[in-house]
Amino acid sequence: MSATAVSVWSPKPGLLSEGPRWHEHRQQLLWVDILGRRIHRATLTRDGQPGRIETIELDRDVGVVASAAAGGYVAAGALSFLFVDERGTVTELASLTDAPSGVRFNDGACDARGRFWVGTMAYDKSPDVGALYRLELDGSISTVLTGLTIPNGIGWSPDGAVMYLNDSGAGCLYEFDVDLSTGEPRNRRALVAFEQPGPAPDGLTIDDRGDIWVAVYGGWAVHRYSPDGNFLGAVELPVAQATSCAFGEADRGTLFVTTGREQLDAQAVARQPDAGRVFRVTGLGTRGPGCNPYRGSLTGLAAGWSSAWESR
Repeated sequence: MSATAVSVWSPKPGLLSEGPRWHEHRQQLLWVDILGRRIHRATLTRDGQPGRIETIELDRDVGVVASAAAGGYVAAGALSFLFVDERGTVTELASLTDAPSGVRFNDGACDARGRFWVGTMAYDKSPDVGALYRLELDGSISTVLTGLTIPNGIGWSPDGAVMYLNDSGAGCLYEFDVDLSTGEPRNRRALVAFEQPGPAPDGLTIDDRGDIWVAVYGGWAVHRYSPDGNFLGAVELPVAQATSCAFGEADRGTLFVTTGREQLDAQAVARQPDAGRVFRVTGLGTRGPGCNPYRGSLTGLAAGWSSAWESR
């Protein structure tokens, strides 16, 4: 990775920027500010810099956003799955009814079938309170896994046979075998364990080779692992709280890394003034896929509430 170049990309920091997603059809980067309650979408200039950035503000914390095949976007906010259309109208698709109090949706992603997988975590990060849920194509919600702490960074191998999931609270990157006929994960096992307490695995992405790129919260870096868990190197960052990463741009060869600044005091922010911004990493010599869209039906939705996409 000697030719790797890291640069600040987004013009403004978020409190907890998370979940970058490359919308390949629109050539658009999506990400959220969880605690700032914002969803961002940006087009890029020819040299990969942010062009037009539009933002919509929600009335709740928002864990993750994904594109929708029918147009617009799906998001997980507080304990509800939401649909956001092109005008900014927000509609609740479904809400959790079995989650304990004091939890919220966190990170997630859509699988190749177009189902939306999202984890939950406790605001106070209590162990074993989190779970992994799935918004099905018919709009129902399935509980996939329980007993997690901070589920993060879900992704799948290029052939779809392996699912990866970080639990930041446990400090572990897990892998699962996937039943290709149903998409269900099974046989959970630890692939990479981080020493606890300490830096923790947060969001992740998988490149076209099958290598796993893990944003390390508190680790000032993104780590790269082979499918068998071998450490292959790191991209060092000038900020501590790397939260997630995704490949993008026209050739899908640039890594976008979201970061946070939550709970940083004034001295810490002075040492890392770009904390909370999105970073752009080039020269990695690999590519990764765009995000899968949610493929569930969005017709006949009840009336939602109006917000607006605003340029910032």
